[in-house]
Amino acid sequence: MTIRRTHLKITLLVIAASVCASAAAYQPEGRVECIAPADPGGGWDFTCRNAGNVLEDLELVSGSVQTINMAGAGGGVAYAHTVSKRAGDSDLLVAASTSTITRLAQGQFPGMTADMVTWIGTIGADYGVLAVARDSPYQTLPELMEALQEDPRAVKFAGGSAKGGWDHLKLLIAANKAGIDELPRISYLSYNNGTDAITQVVGGHVDAFTGDISEARGFMESGDLNVLAILSPERLPGHFSDIPTAQEQGIDAIGANWRGFYMPADISEEASAYWTDAINTLYASQQWQDVMERSGLMPYHYSGPEFRELVTTQINEIEALSRELGMMNQ
Repeated sequence: MTIRRTHLKITLLVIAASVCASAAAYQPEGRVECIAPADPGGGWDFTCRNAGNVLEDLELVSGSVQTINMAGAGGGVAYAHTVSKRAGDSDLLVAASTSTITRLAQGQFPGMTADMVTWIGTIGADYGVLAVARDSPYQTLPELMEALQEDPRAVKFAGGSAKGGWDHLKLLIAANKAGIDELPRISYLSYNNGTDAITQVVGGHVDAFTGDISEARGFMESGDLNVLAILSPERLPGHFSDIPTAQEQGIDAIGANWRGFYMPADISEEASAYWTDAINTLYASQQWQDVMERSGLMPYHYSGPEFRELVTTQINEIEALSRELGMMNQ
């Protein structure tokens, strides 16, 4: 632990020096806005509020970071707002995730492409979960999949992304790996965020939840939600270690939802460099490592050109996967 913290301090000093160099040409003044493209309670809201707090604690902003919730069209309203109305705004961050590029890959943001914004960096990965209410008749993932095998419409799923979005897609990935036929017939209901979706499951209105571990955590800890599987290559550490992976239950499905930020196009090179360095500093900080541990986020960090390359690669991969699973134009 001592070695890890010493390394962290050295890393922070190096990155902080880089941030200071960028600050010579650009420094955010006053309030910074962070758009969460959903109602309060979901993963994008989590990203803005928690990252904003750490940016303030590390004094990477001179004022506050205000979270602005802008729900609609699976992130499309916020994306269109950023593209059409905020070009060149260097004091605007927008929460993004694998869900964002899934919609772009499927052409669900009409007339808009990934190169219309500036991709800044990721701050961790939120692994997918499949979960049910505590009194559900399905107590394991194989039981849930067996029900779908008998009738693809036997189980109604709720998620925080639009139909065809990442929450929907990772459910179909798991079902496909389980050998379920007629994937498009699986019932999926879209809500504005993960919290709303889970509330429908807990209330008995919907059978199962497909989303991310950070969204499920509070309901899991209260005992209202039973997480049947985590879509990660291995079990998560700490208080999530009791959740079995889909793989260990015989279903080879993995669904990592990275969390990060984009900014408007046409910001200066100095502003882009500043925010890239700031996100690097945030990610390396002990404050953010503590947030990750509490929320179940796993290490996953790309920034600058490497992040832009990742976005391009994943959009191509998700477009191909969406076509294979019959999820284009839905």
